[in-house]
Amino acid sequence: MADVTPEQIADAMFEMVNQAMGQKKFKPMDLQKAMIERFGCDKNDCKAAIRQLVDSGRLVYTYFGGSYLEVPHKEGAANP
Repeated sequence: MADVTPEQIADAMFEMVNQAMGQKKFKPMDLQKAMIERFGCDKNDCKAAIRQLVDSGRLVYTYFGGSYLEVPHKEGAANP
């Protein structure tokens, strides 16, 4: 088992989604597979990281024919 915390996995997931914003959408399983390959962690750590990202509001679930994780969009009227 790798010596990586769910917080580190969450940060890596967020960076991956943030860099691909507007180009590619990631399913939760895609992120899980990428983190297992990168860190050698287990799926429970990945699920905990995803839960942490969604609960904190850093990522949101969207649905377009399947569930995806994305950085929350800012609406035009919501800008101060």
